[in-house]
Amino acid sequence: MEKEFFDFIKSFENKVVNLSKELSLANFNATISGKPEDYVKTAQLELKLKKIFSNKEDFEKIKEFKNSAEFTDGVNIREIEVLYNSYASYQIDEELLTKTVELSNKIEQKFATYRAEVDGKKLTDNEIDKILEKSKNSEELEETWKASKQIGKLVNEDIIKLVKLRNEAATNLGFKNYHQMSLKLNELEPEFLDDLFDKLDALTDKKFKEIKNDIDNYLSNYFSINKTELMPWHYQDKFFQQGPSIYNIDYDKYFENKNIEEITDEYYSGIGMDIKDMLSKSDLYEKEGKYQHAYCTQIDKEGDIRVLCNIKPNYKWMSTMLHEFGHAVYDKYVSKSLPWVLREHAHIFTTEAIAMLFGRFASNPNWLREMIGISENEKNEISNKSFKTLQLEQIIFSRWVQVIYRFEKAMFENPDCDLNSLWWQLVEKYQGLKKPENRNEADWASKIHIALYPVYYQNYMLGELLASQLYFFIKEKVLINNSSENISFVGKQEVGEYLINLFFSYGALYKWDKLVKNSTGEELNPNYWIKQFVN
Repeated sequence: MEKEFFDFIKSFENKVVNLSKELSLANFNATISGKPEDYVKTAQLELKLKKIFSNKEDFEKIKEFKNSAEFTDGVNIREIEVLYNSYASYQIDEELLTKTVELSNKIEQKFATYRAEVDGKKLTDNEIDKILEKSKNSEELEETWKASKQIGKLVNEDIIKLVKLRNEAATNLGFKNYHQMSLKLNELEPEFLDDLFDKLDALTDKKFKEIKNDIDNYLSNYFSINKTELMPWHYQDKFFQQGPSIYNIDYDKYFENKNIEEITDEYYSGIGMDIKDMLSKSDLYEKEGKYQHAYCTQIDKEGDIRVLCNIKPNYKWMSTMLHEFGHAVYDKYVSKSLPWVLREHAHIFTTEAIAMLFGRFASNPNWLREMIGISENEKNEISNKSFKTLQLEQIIFSRWVQVIYRFEKAMFENPDCDLNSLWWQLVEKYQGLKKPENRNEADWASKIHIALYPVYYQNYMLGELLASQLYFFIKEKVLINNSSENISFVGKQEVGEYLINLFFSYGALYKWDKLVKNSTGEELNPNYWIKQFVN
């Protein structure tokens, strides 16, 4: 059977390797140009690739390999597992697959090219963020916040159709719904996550209420209104995902005249990871029609890795660049000696963890001292506030993830329920925000992830937990630093050595739980995140 397996792999790679590269390039180009024809090309290639993974005979063959006792080599066994999970989610009939891809691409294009309108003026996402963050005018804030939700009306019906198509595919494969299928095929147990989120809810509830009270006191003073009058548009971002800057640290001033791209390069190079090759192929600045978010893409599993950003010289984009190139270095240093199938991260949340570990440094006083050159005095002055700022972001974000995780779970369990109301029930419970009076809009549908990257948000939270676990392991075991200071890794080549050799290089050779155990000496443990941000 081993020979049969090697023949299968050879034939699989012949079909998939070049096509996969072509698709990644087409998608990268479409998100830069925003042209409908480029999105059409991407959709066609995506369909072609998905049709390979939906091949019934191939899947039966993989099942045979999976159930065979003949395989003793760990690498082959893992290849079979990864292939099984990849194929399983596409074992749906072609008509259903085509409908799903086409609808998903239609929604993606609407998100990519949509510009909210306020007083007849079209606004980019960056402009909306700026108004919500800086304006003191409640009327302007309300209008802008509501405008940022307008996209929801344009896509909500399509999203519900897409949810039903995804559920149909999942039930045909013997799963309860798409939510359960996504978790299981991504090697996450739903019960494990439900327990983890309940535990995190309990562990953060008290600290969240303290922080939310501080935020409300600050905002009521800032806007000169009563605390009871505070509405969602007063919280300085579209979804209250990261919370307002209540500690008056203007990180933006540190980056005003700085070259964000160069700083990113210098930092990674200092910790022993070269990113020049990836920077040169990336697309990092705003363009008309270009996708407004940021992402990192692995083009060919041979080292062509690119990042898309819309850099402005500010804190948000410094943090985003550190984050995205965290993904990029992980992809770059996966061992090329692994089979093609295993040349990727162990799990989506293990790459998120690396991205988050580095993204956090943009507000770290030691990092700002060593990389940006702020004075020792300034460093000491902002030290307490910067910790409280990051703590606020982490706790507020963890509550936001509670909303998304629970909303998606309920949405896939019953797409016909009153989603508009459900959204606000969860927002009120976990984020403590007040629903605007008589509001009955598809506000949930304005969140791009719910439409295009469903059942993904839990990975961000798992990533934060693992980022803290890795941070403490590197600090205490690699750098032998037991001080209570929040360190930055600047110039520490051994950080790169550890991550490359004991984390990145393994690719998907091990399941995520084994990788975490091997690289940190213990299982995924939320107590490090609690230690860092709650206690």
